[in-house]
Amino acid sequence: MENKTPNMKPETKPVPPKPPVEKAEGIKGELTFDDKVVEKIIGIALDEISGLLTVDGGFFSNIAGKLVNTDNPTSGIDVEVGKKQVAVDLSIVAEYGKDITNIYNQIKEVIAREVKKMTGLDVIEVNVDVVDVKTKEQHEKDSVTVQDQLSDAASATGDFASKQTEKAKAALGKAGDKVSDGAQDVKENVQEAREPRVE
Repeated sequence: MENKTPNMKPETKPVPPKPPVEKAEGIKGELTFDDKVVEKIIGIALDEISGLLTVDGGFFSNIAGKLVNTDNPTSGIDVEVGKKQVAVDLSIVAEYGKDITNIYNQIKEVIAREVKKMTGLDVIEVNVDVVDVKTKEQHEKDSVTVQDQLSDAASATGDFASKQTEKAKAALGKAGDKVSDGAQDVKENVQEAREPRVE
């Protein structure tokens, strides 16, 4: 006889209610920003400004999809970050023929907007020092890209390694020949020593 149970649903456990979320206002602490963080925010934001070729040779000038060479991505940007406010100093290269006053106004607007949006800090001062004016063509010609430098360095390193490998192979070949000659001499000497002497 089969023992069938009438349509019984599997037992379900009640889901416990989520604990109430405490407001963050009761938690003590402080949020601060390193100068480098604010400098980087500014540097990336400046990339959108037409007529601004570069910030003191920094990475913000994107030429043909390549980043301009720099050891310091925040080169040309100095900031003073307080608890609620930021002051900014920039050294820039402007594009020849563009309205530099308009570029300056765009710089102030973009910096204030992006710094406020990302950090909540108010930008109270933006000082811009125009260190050079170039045509776009001149700037592109003068600029060496990171990719070009890396390619050149890799190529030079590869050539050097190949030459060193060839030198090592040649030296090992000569050493191997000497070892073979020496082994042959030893073998002949051992052979002579084993042969009975007839007197």
